[in-house]
Amino acid sequence: MTTLTPKAAIVAAMVAIGSLSALTACHSTGTHESAAEYMDDATITTKVKAALAEDPAVKAYQVNVETYRGVVQLSGFVDSEASVRRAAQVAQSVRGVRSVKNDVRIKPQSPS
Repeated sequence: MTTLTPKAAIVAAMVAIGSLSALTACHSTGTHESAAEYMDDATITTKVKAALAEDPAVKAYQVNVETYRGVVQLSGFVDSEASVRRAAQVAQSVRGVRSVKNDVRIKPQSPS
């Protein structure tokens, strides 16, 4: 069993609380997920956020994670191209992730 850091545990708890609203959904349509699909996506999102929080190369608080039908979308700003690539690698390594759309960008450098 994996032990989460306090930061990862807080992220996981926030996602779990937010996913309770999924219980009101009843069936899947072309644009809406069923409750089971939503819960699977919420679980994937939680796992990706926790994995990003645990990774020393990625500042997880700078990366937003959304999941829809197993497709993870990453967005936000990081300090380097290596962090952009690493965020995608970490997300792809999570079980249940079908694909990753990486929209993470490098922060513009402030003028000196």
